[in-house]
Amino acid sequence: MWFSFFLISCLLLGGFLIVILLIGTAGMSSGFNDSNNVEVATLRDNDSEHNIAVIDLSGLIASFSVNANGNNMVESLRRQFKCAREDDDVKAVLFRINSPGGEVLASDQIYDIILKFQEKCDKPVVAVMGALAASGGYYVAAPCNWIVAHKLTITGSIGVIMQGYNLRNLMDKVGVQPMVFKSGKHKDMLSFDKREEDITSEERKMVQDLIDETFDRFKTIVREGRDLGRRNNPDDGKILDDGWEDQADGRILSGTQAFGHGFVDELGDLDTATERAIKLAGYEDANLIQYREPMNLANLFSLFGRSETKSIKVDLGVDLPQLKAGRLYFLSPLLLY
Repeated sequence: MWFSFFLISCLLLGGFLIVILLIGTAGMSSGFNDSNNVEVATLRDNDSEHNIAVIDLSGLIASFSVNANGNNMVESLRRQFKCAREDDDVKAVLFRINSPGGEVLASDQIYDIILKFQEKCDKPVVAVMGALAASGGYYVAAPCNWIVAHKLTITGSIGVIMQGYNLRNLMDKVGVQPMVFKSGKHKDMLSFDKREEDITSEERKMVQDLIDETFDRFKTIVREGRDLGRRNNPDDGKILDDGWEDQADGRILSGTQAFGHGFVDELGDLDTATERAIKLAGYEDANLIQYREPMNLANLFSLFGRSETKSIKVDLGVDLPQLKAGRLYFLSPLLLY
């Protein structure tokens, strides 16, 4: 009995491995760009010789965010923009954004990817905002040639936040005494176990100066990104109004409000953005394609071998972004309440 069960199990496992091998082989041999290891999928076939590449950014912007194929968000976007640049059939890029923002560094790296793409090739990048494109989500849209938002899109939230928790009062109640050995007087300035009165005005100023410096960078990105001369847009492109910095205090804006202040160029949806990309590229029609990283055998086994970081989860009824203490974020406060 047990031998029959063992034999059946082996046959099933063998069949599973053969199927996976066939899938992997098919993924490695069917229609994708070998130099970039991505597969080309057609989203909308208009029977055209020209293509518009659709590139998605969804969720929290983070360097530690890893997709099913073992690639982090920044490198995945870098690879897709590289494909769009090297593909002669691609005439423009639709950059779909649905994000509350995220890490400062990751946001700036994605900004740099888009900026260099535009410097190296004459292919317009049209950002189209989904339900949410706030803070870092707007940061990565700012360098695009054109920005489309739905009138109900939540955007804005231009600002920087660093968040942490002080547990010293709780530690004192349960009798936990921290022991700290440090090389310099400020080495524990962001520690969660310092008493409020032990945080010096000098340390507070250091942190605030860091935040202010990053915030100035954000405003520079917005100012330069919305410059019509740099974007080489038609005359109907929007420019920032004179009081735009008053709106850059962390407040959220609807798509309509953002349009009124010049943060976006046009109100509409994906079809609106597609028509704009075709117009900016100078072609009457084009197919919509997307670059996808195929699941192959190597990716499958890398998933099996990946270790998970254990963490404590408190159920508050919503899935909170995985913020890390001591890091700067361009993040909409909507997800912090």
